[in-house]
Amino acid sequence: MNYRILRAPVAEFVGTMLFVMVGAGSVVANVNGPAGSLGIAIAHGLGLAILVTIMIPISGGHLNPAVSVALWIGDQIDLKTLGKYVAAQLLGAIVAALLIKLLFPASMARITSLGTPQMSGAMGMPAGIALEALFTFILVSAVYGTCVNPEKERVGGFAIGLTVTVVALGGGNLTGAVMNPARAFGPALVSGDWHTQAAYWIGPLIGAALAAVAWKFLFLPRNATDLR
Repeated sequence: MNYRILRAPVAEFVGTMLFVMVGAGSVVANVNGPAGSLGIAIAHGLGLAILVTIMIPISGGHLNPAVSVALWIGDQIDLKTLGKYVAAQLLGAIVAALLIKLLFPASMARITSLGTPQMSGAMGMPAGIALEALFTFILVSAVYGTCVNPEKERVGGFAIGLTVTVVALGGGNLTGAVMNPARAFGPALVSGDWHTQAAYWIGPLIGAALAAVAWKFLFLPRNATDLR
């Protein structure tokens, strides 16, 4: 067996696991902490920036099923790769949630449902889905603009991480500004807290698809290269 073919899926597994550990872990750690929403937003943004930059040469650094779907729609990866990546990302998120449950104080983990994202009580489901779609549209646009476009600046994952930080600061108190089904799924599965989980799948996938179509047909130059 050629184990080299596992490099990319394993990179997606490890990268997503570490990202969920950092992101969901920051929610658990800050349940009574001074950093609050600002610390959580920075942890998600910087964590993603570092991990995407590390994994870009190996797998493209998706670390997010919505990003993988967007790149598949944009003909950057094939369907087989999409399936492998999404499976690896979801498995990585589950392992991360299990590690949080094992390593973090039980009372803090229980209160926060292992960092499972929560929607504000003032938000209805349709509005939450719409916001997650909008946030993900912005995130996927950052991916296409800084990683796919051949005319891109070489800023790698840090532009993507900065985008996550800004969006989290702007809307994190409303929906969690998740933009990543794996980030929501892993902690929800392990904690058993499925409250508003659908919003974190429907919204990001809609936003990712719209962004991919916009970049594919409007914004990318004709000589855009793919990631395969």
